[in-house]
Amino acid sequence: MKKKKIGVIGLGNMGRGIVRNYIKAGIPLAVWDISETALKPFRGRPGVEVAPPGEMAVMCSLLLFVVPGSAEIEAAMKGKDGVLAHGQKGLVVYDLTTSDPAWTRKIARMAARRGIFYLDAGMSGGAAGAEAGTITLMIGGDERTYQRTRKYLRPFTGKLFFLGKSGTGHTLKLIHNMVCHTNFLAACEGGRMAERAGIRLKDMIDVFNVSNARSYISQVRFPKHILSKILPDRTILLPIRLYQK
Repeated sequence: MKKKKIGVIGLGNMGRGIVRNYIKAGIPLAVWDISETALKPFRGRPGVEVAPPGEMAVMCSLLLFVVPGSAEIEAAMKGKDGVLAHGQKGLVVYDLTTSDPAWTRKIARMAARRGIFYLDAGMSGGAAGAEAGTITLMIGGDERTYQRTRKYLRPFTGKLFFLGKSGTGHTLKLIHNMVCHTNFLAACEGGRMAERAGIRLKDMIDVFNVSNARSYISQVRFPKHILSKILPDRTILLPIRLYQK
């Protein structure tokens, strides 16, 4: 990678943290978002240039998409002002979304026809991880490209896992989400049963966290986002009631 500038497309909860970590690392950046509100904090900032995806494809060696999903990425890739029309051979694109693996492989094939490397990289860690620079990435695509560009992911990551061919990163992210949300639903149902039996939810979570039922859900989600919001005169949680529908 002769050019060192990195482009970040999408400045929401995840993208903002990623950009801030690149700024801390002193890496020249180009940024873009469809929202002017999201762009405003970065306009005029030293070392940061605001440019749409097509222009980024000319000035950057590596682009990161941190947008909702495959549809938004394909829209940014295609068209006369898109990445495919302007990206030079050898450009590397990382798709950090939670996307449809089949759609990911389709975009990767489109990019390959233009000499552009497209890798999927599902994220875990949330906005807090993006801000702290501890995101876990699940990566699929061309391994040689990954090996030569992985150092450019270090400012915002803690763990990197290369999994294989195009689509494997996004496939594992979907499996990860399925297991994580299943654990959450199971803990919520367990909480309902405990409360009906006269057991405090906090006591259930305390027991889980020192026994075989412990998980990210019991160790982080419940203490930070559910137990912390219980009113002194209430036992039944509103978040748990949502799952009764």
